[in-house]
Amino acid sequence: MPPAKKRQRAYDLSRTRTAVLAQFAHVQAAVRDLTPEQLSGPSGLGEWTVRDLAAHVATVLEWVSRELELPEPPGAKPQLNLLEWPFSTAGRAEGIADDARTLAAARPGLGALYEETAERFARLAAGAPGERLVTTRAGTMRLGDFLVTRTVELVVHTDDLHRATGLDLPYDRQALAACTRLLADALADKAPGGSVEVRVPPFAVVQCIGGPKHTRGTPPNVVETDPLTWLRLATGRTGWTEALEEARVSASGERADLAPLLPLMG
Repeated sequence: MPPAKKRQRAYDLSRTRTAVLAQFAHVQAAVRDLTPEQLSGPSGLGEWTVRDLAAHVATVLEWVSRELELPEPPGAKPQLNLLEWPFSTAGRAEGIADDARTLAAARPGLGALYEETAERFARLAAGAPGERLVTTRAGTMRLGDFLVTRTVELVVHTDDLHRATGLDLPYDRQALAACTRLLADALADKAPGGSVEVRVPPFAVVQCIGGPKHTRGTPPNVVETDPLTWLRLATGRTGWTEALEEARVSASGERADLAPLLPLMG
């Protein structure tokens, strides 16, 4: 009998919405100070420039605002739940890249773009119920779930911007926590079981991978890392072997090998 999958974690709508705006504000402050030379430099993400990356961050909120201005899509149930979202991102990179480049070319003044985007999102999302359906690239989702995915996009791309420019950008604690927990839960959903404990302190602990289940004492198979390394592993920014060699991940036990399961997002 295959291991049972766990129920989806609950997220507070108000706290998530606040975290999204806070993390966007951190990126907004950094982008405001970037020089033309920095903006035209490579982002480390394919052919994107830093300007393309910055424009894409604006679309992370803009998609929500646009959906909230449209009539709610038909259907009583969402087509995509929160734990399915990370695995739905593969295969959509080309369309996302095209949208970012188009927006970067159309709105060279990133300062004005970010101000308008933040104001519009704050206004439209303020009273929207979490159960409202919105259309995403992969199907309809509940707004509350979709906002959690926005923390992943914002935190991951904040890290991308840091690595591309060398700027030290802050991470909103609630945004980083939501991002970490969603990606940890997605791992447990992908490989259900209780033989390996994955720890990402201080935000997440999950058990995964089928096999003998741990019940008490020190688990025989443990993986531990920090939140930023975890999100880099989950999104393919860092490889498993590289993280082990650089001591950014500790893995003990014969089953504590996550390489076959990573990355989670395409």
